[in-house]
Amino acid sequence: MDLNDLPQVSAGAAAAIDVESLVQPGDPRHAPRILLLYGSLRDVSYSRKVAEEGARILQALGCETRIFDPAGLPLPDDGAAADHPKVQELRDLVVWSEGMVWSSPERHGAMTAVMKLQIDWLPLSLKGGIRTTQGKTLAVMQVSGGSQSFNAVNQMRILGRWMRMITIPNQSSIPKAWLEFAEGERLPDGPFFRRVYDVMEELVKFTWLTRGRKDYLVDRYSERVEGVEAVHERVSKKSTD
Repeated sequence: MDLNDLPQVSAGAAAAIDVESLVQPGDPRHAPRILLLYGSLRDVSYSRKVAEEGARILQALGCETRIFDPAGLPLPDDGAAADHPKVQELRDLVVWSEGMVWSSPERHGAMTAVMKLQIDWLPLSLKGGIRTTQGKTLAVMQVSGGSQSFNAVNQMRILGRWMRMITIPNQSSIPKAWLEFAEGERLPDGPFFRRVYDVMEELVKFTWLTRGRKDYLVDRYSERVEGVEAVHERVSKKSTD
């Protein structure tokens, strides 16, 4: 493990992922591909800072990461917006990914519109009625300006279930994030950093565990009866309603 970019980590407690105990035969063995989304466009964005901290941890745990910048993403249902370069970039990254991290501020007791906008652009179906997120892993995190809350992560869990994602049990919620990042761009060592580390570590384990099995895990009797073409037509119609 390369911990050079993680001065907060206690090297004696950090452990490499035991891949052999998780993968099934035939796993492609490449580094898990994780896409991170954050829910704020502010110059000082704490949800972005937490996502960046998560990406550093994921990289130390052997993952390949991408962070999507939501600036310039158009509103859905706006004519030719589906052909917008930012929409195509986001969708290409989702197809590339094998797991995701959603990091949102809580605003007015809910996830932000910026966070929901990105999720709304994820297509229900590209081929064969299968969601592009189906069977992929998901970790959810939130930051708050005030006291501890779990409204945003709870909402993102609902969305993850709707998108047929394998949402891991652990999650992170950082209250008064402006105090935690008072010294700059990095989250200091402490209970909140350690929870973020826990969440990323668990995400990596679940990704290794399920990646080679996801097609079987989400195989559904009802869809086998209905048939691939019928499923594709039905799901495609839903995505345009």
